[in-house]
Amino acid sequence: MTKTDLYKGYREPLLSLMKKNDVVVWSEIRARTREGVFEGLVLPRSETSDAEHLVLKLTSGYNLGLRYDTIESMEEIGYREAHYKVPEKKFPFDPAKPKVKLFGTGGTIASRLDYRTGAVIPAFSPGELYGSVPELADVCNLETEKLFGVFSENMGPEQYLVLAEECGKAIREGYQGIVIGHGTDTMHHTSAALSYMVQDAPVPVVMVGSQRSSDRPSSDAARNLIAATRAAAHGDIAEVMVCMFGPTSDRYNLLHRGTRVRKMHSSYRSTFRTLGDIPLAMVNDEGILPLKDDFRRRRDDRDVDVRAVFDDRISLQYYYPSMKADVIDGLIDRGYKGIVIAGTGLGHVNRLVYPALRRARAEGVVVFMTLQTLWGFVQMHVYETGREILELGVVPLANMLPEAAFIKLGWALGMHPDRPDAVRKLMTTPIAHEILSREPHDGYLVFQGGVPEIKGFLEQEWK
Repeated sequence: MTKTDLYKGYREPLLSLMKKNDVVVWSEIRARTREGVFEGLVLPRSETSDAEHLVLKLTSGYNLGLRYDTIESMEEIGYREAHYKVPEKKFPFDPAKPKVKLFGTGGTIASRLDYRTGAVIPAFSPGELYGSVPELADVCNLETEKLFGVFSENMGPEQYLVLAEECGKAIREGYQGIVIGHGTDTMHHTSAALSYMVQDAPVPVVMVGSQRSSDRPSSDAARNLIAATRAAAHGDIAEVMVCMFGPTSDRYNLLHRGTRVRKMHSSYRSTFRTLGDIPLAMVNDEGILPLKDDFRRRRDDRDVDVRAVFDDRISLQYYYPSMKADVIDGLIDRGYKGIVIAGTGLGHVNRLVYPALRRARAEGVVVFMTLQTLWGFVQMHVYETGREILELGVVPLANMLPEAAFIKLGWALGMHPDRPDAVRKLMTTPIAHEILSREPHDGYLVFQGGVPEIKGFLEQEWK
């Protein structure tokens, strides 16, 4: 590939500016702008990126965008063409270490920054992962298998079913733990699905992702993968879990139950939180520290109950003021069989929706109530509105999270096709801690900045 081919993704008005200064993708440049002088490597842009910014990778590892109308001059001071190849190293086998299966569902499970070129290179084979994250060899004997190549938002029932069956297969084949690489946006949906579909597993099933790509110094990719693999290989918690950063620092990771976890921030590394409970355990360089004792423990047998079924004729409706019956009517008209409502307060909707709820009951469409607050229990006997909704056949789901309820409804309808009463019974029966008898006293703690208590804590912590 020649230098003239390398204006990847750049369009006017930047394209003319780059040509005028003989700057291409992978040029090392010194750019003088109204904001100062910057040196870095010109990175490619995707076709959907804006046309106004030149992107540089600085020596710090961070990327910087320079708007075209602030650039006064550019000078090429070097050129480093990218080579998208991860040097493979043979993953060492140690008979004393457990065998772990790593399933990939798409995106980048782990990646390596080529510091010579600035390229971010995905790694997936055992040899590539060992070349990118050599610490994995200290943890286990790792085998990998790519099941899908989809973005997180494109994960759905089709993938859930395959993933559940493959987890069961790997368990029966003797793997001591399973790790699943997954995009973070819908990881809590998939973790809920596997919690219902892969029951009574004898080994840990650990989902893991990354909030920040590994071309950034603050990337959490390698640490998350190491912690997840450690939990799968050596942990005693034999449940479906999500393993991600605990605090915003890199001191430890947390293991969250698959039905009680939710992504709570768009970009924080510590985006995943356990809701309605506390996390199962902490994972750090020393090992795994359980925070609870009510978990299923690792066993030596290979028995697992895989129930890979799902009916996708379901919907999750977030109630809003002035919501009308036609929202629910439209779902019934199109053949949907189940609806989860995220209601206000203790589990409420307005009276405008009542005719549709009455129709749903008459036509065998099951409707369930969860809470927008995420914390707390549905309590529909307290106010008149709640009691009226109960009389219309809406079933409260205690403190089940809306997404966990949505996924469980699809699974329950798959388990009991055309049997609304059986679906209602299964939905209100705890399977994987999606319904709890109570919240812990120290579960709901919001560390809100600006209040005196937190200010004092931070001052003490940062001394």
